[in-house]
Amino acid sequence: MRLFGVVGWKNAGKTGLMERLVTDITGRGLTVSTVKHAHHSFDVDHPGKDSFRHRAAGATEVLLASRNRFALMHELRAEDEPTLDALLAKLAPVDLVLVEGYKRDGHPKVEAHRAATGNPLIAPDDPTIRAVASDTALRLDRPVFDLDDTSAIADFILGQVGL
Repeated sequence: MRLFGVVGWKNAGKTGLMERLVTDITGRGLTVSTVKHAHHSFDVDHPGKDSFRHRAAGATEVLLASRNRFALMHELRAEDEPTLDALLAKLAPVDLVLVEGYKRDGHPKVEAHRAATGNPLIAPDDPTIRAVASDTALRLDRPVFDLDDTSAIADFILGQVGL
């Protein structure tokens, strides 16, 4: 499975970059799936809905399906958080999986960076970061792209994964 990540500190522009990359790459006729790591509890379900009630009653998994989409919710309860590899194994085959977060995992990544956040770059201490997308000029030992140059960043990622 071809995999490339987007990492960075909070408010660095990761999600916007992910969204633009998906649009750009799928616009080239390739299939893309995404994985987003959340550092907090999240819910895609709503109190009072049938699927929420199923989970609240103790179901380990609830699959919500319609003719347009399906969502599988798995309650970890006392289980450990699954690894990225375990989650990737659940995805249907696509040309490329873009991963937002999982900055400590070993897959290749681009770092999103905005100077206004005041956060340091991750790249200098992380060889898995193959390039940086920034809103300011940087001098690094790897490619630096303008954060808004989605096409160039997509070209770089596709070249890195052989697409």
